Amino acid sequence: MLLYMSQPQEATSSPLHSVSVAGVVVREDGRLLAIRRADNGTWELPGGVLELAETPEAGVAREVLEETGIHVEVDELTGVYKNTTRGIVALVFRCKPSGGTERTSSESTAVSWLTPEEVSERMSEVFAIRLLDALDGSGPHVRSHDGTQLIPAG
Repeated sequence: MLLYMSQPQEATSSPLHSVSVAGVVVREDGRLLAIRRADNGTWELPGGVLELAETPEAGVAREVLEETGIHVEVDELTGVYKNTTRGIVALVFRCKPSGGTERTSSESTAVSWLTPEEVSERMSEVFAIRLLDALDGSGPHVRSHDGTQLIPAG
């Protein structure tokens, strides 16, 4: 192990994982903020890649605002989710809306406040579970998926 750590690493090697952030924005009436992605048409949480110099909380607030027009207050981490196929680790935070007006962006073709039932109907399981986990109050949850289905723990 020490031999490996002492050898210089190539500056051009790509990282094995990327880190993304997403916001479960919960309105007072219990509805949840969701976007329909412009690139693939799926319904998901607003979020994206965490920038190098920003905190996870600042990153989620930035991503939600960029994709939806909604300002948020970040409450707490509710889950850590790994896409084992793409090497993406997503940090998901429960948030409260604090202003702004819903609008689409270059990354979203629709912005909507969904009920938990609508979330389950419109989103694939690997994304719906992130919103539903944030509502159950027993997190943070740690889950893995392969892009299409959850991988059982253990």
